[in-house]
Amino acid sequence: MVNDLRMEDKKVLLNNIELVHTTEMGVERIKRNLKLETNDVVEYCRQKISNNSCNIYRQGKNWYCEIEDVKITVNAYSYTIITAHYFK
Repeated sequence: MVNDLRMEDKKVLLNNIELVHTTEMGVERIKRNLKLETNDVVEYCRQKISNNSCNIYRQGKNWYCEIEDVKITVNAYSYTIITAHYFK
């Protein structure tokens, strides 16, 4: 049952991947946290989230997307990328 709910949450996010966006402040925060050179951090995050290896789960109002050593936090209602950072 729990796995079914997780799969449904994952599908909702992936089916709406084109809605994923961030703010100007979010762009700067993500670039700083992940030490990115690209200015298109939204596309970078979308590609990470869309990767089959990405572990996507929802807790409360946020989705958490973990792949390799990167964790991306996306608001579940507005599809805004809140932050992204390295984790261990």
